[in-house]
Amino acid sequence: MQTTDSPSASHAPADYTDRPPSPSWSPWRTVIGFGVVSLAADMVYEGARSVYGPLLASLGASALIVGLITGAGEAAALALRLVSGPLADRTRRYWTLTTLGYALTAVCVPLLAVTPRLGAAGLVVAAVLIVAERLGKAVRSPAKSVLLADAAGAVGMGRGMGVHKALDQVGAFAGPLLLAALTAAAGGLLWPGLAGLAVPGALAMVLLVVLRRRAGIAHPRDVAADNREEYVDPAGRASLPASFGWFAVACALCTAGLMTFGLIGFHLAQTGLVPAAGVPLLYAAAMAAAAVAALATGAAYDHIGARVLLVLPILVAVVPPLAFTTGLAMAAGGVLAWGAALGVQDSTVKAFVADLVPRSRRGTAYGVFAAVQAAGALVGGVAAGALYDSSRAGLFAAVAAAQATAMLILVRVLARTRRR
Repeated sequence: MQTTDSPSASHAPADYTDRPPSPSWSPWRTVIGFGVVSLAADMVYEGARSVYGPLLASLGASALIVGLITGAGEAAALALRLVSGPLADRTRRYWTLTTLGYALTAVCVPLLAVTPRLGAAGLVVAAVLIVAERLGKAVRSPAKSVLLADAAGAVGMGRGMGVHKALDQVGAFAGPLLLAALTAAAGGLLWPGLAGLAVPGALAMVLLVVLRRRAGIAHPRDVAADNREEYVDPAGRASLPASFGWFAVACALCTAGLMTFGLIGFHLAQTGLVPAAGVPLLYAAAMAAAAVAALATGAAYDHIGARVLLVLPILVAVVPPLAFTTGLAMAAGGVLAWGAALGVQDSTVKAFVADLVPRSRRGTAYGVFAAVQAAGALVGGVAAGALYDSSRAGLFAAVAAAQATAMLILVRVLARTRRR
């Protein structure tokens, strides 16, 4: 097998080598800094995400339309990383792309507050804003993940990713609570809470600017020390290892089975299990479960390796039969399982992706990985919305079959990586 030379410090990102880090800065401070930025940003988009189902329903959407819009949003957030990931590696403008992506989220979410006042156009505008907010996620995610993986690699990849995700989930927990409080104070109206999310959005942007000034590149030794092989095709072009591709497929099956919270929230509101103002409270509980799962599986990843990821398809498989019931206790259990699966996907899965590929290809790898997930998100969102209306038993069976397949693929990938 041909290989390329390992990346060197000269290949460091172009827009953050021009300013060295503060002398007292460390990789842990970069991890924590990104965690705090994500905390503020998650208050914005996770707060809004917690009421997408009730908001869209109030604008006239059916379950199928809710599944389509939220599924398309997640697909956009994932598929367009196929462009933004290689772009980040090629231009090395990791900080620039990160900042632009966060700015899109900070602007689009508060604008959802105007949609109830737009009459028949409200549903269309809401759909555009939801997808546009997810575009911001697509722009920033690969670039931010590279910056974060650089720092996390110096402190323990699983632990660093887990701590970042836990801080991220503090915001995901606080955002829905803030929105629930503002909605309750407004007599059940959603728009005042959505407008109020402009405040943490502005705070996230300020914090990001400060982090960029202080962090620089705090760990050039880690970039230079990455001597893993790059896979090269017969034409001499760098490619990604086969184990990475199979892992992406397995996680896409998990993503397809883990339907968006928009559909779960729609079920909770339409069946009267909780009032509209109570849906964000359950979403906040899911975010707390995600934080715990990220910390626990991140620590386990550093100690026992990627075998901990075998828990993911199990969590995904139990969500539908629990969440789509008419009993509040079981539905709440399904929401918590949904949150735990999300926490594993957004932390420990990313740690394994970073460890599967060379550092110089991480942006591309995160982009390709997310594009594969996009197919799962779109198919899963539409299929879940259609099956929810026609056959709940069919929905449960389809998710279970997908997760059994994902488990088999994961076992194969882990066996191959252990032999390397």
